[in-house]
Amino acid sequence: QVQLVESGGGLVQPEDSLTLSCAVSGSSFYRYPMGWFRQAPGKEREFVATINAAGTTTYYADSVRGRFTISRDNDKSAIYLQMTKMKPEDTAVYICAQRATQWGSPNPSYGFDYWGQGTQVTVSS
Repeated sequence: QVQLVESGGGLVQPEDSLTLSCAVSGSSFYRYPMGWFRQAPGKEREFVATINAAGTTTYYADSVRGRFTISRDNDKSAIYLQMTKMKPEDTAVYICAQRATQWGSPNPSYGFDYWGQGTQVTVSS
């Protein structure tokens, strides 16, 4: 079974920075596209950022481009989301996901198949 476990969430102030981690087990991690999504209360889950298996292609939502950076460490079977210049509207549960297509495109228009439990990020002054 593919398991994804997020960590690093917390309470930060606007303009602050925070880095999330996602540890993945149960798959050949280095072969798969990965992504971060988020879901705020009362809203549907939305795409944040995705990355291909090699870490050479990324996609970002317009709302986070230039502020957030997705990365991966295939030796550690982990992905990260570095968040800077955070805004209150970034408040959400951040969820790690894997697409079950080896060497596939990380284009967020394609489906992602495995999901973590999420980690809460709150941006408030």
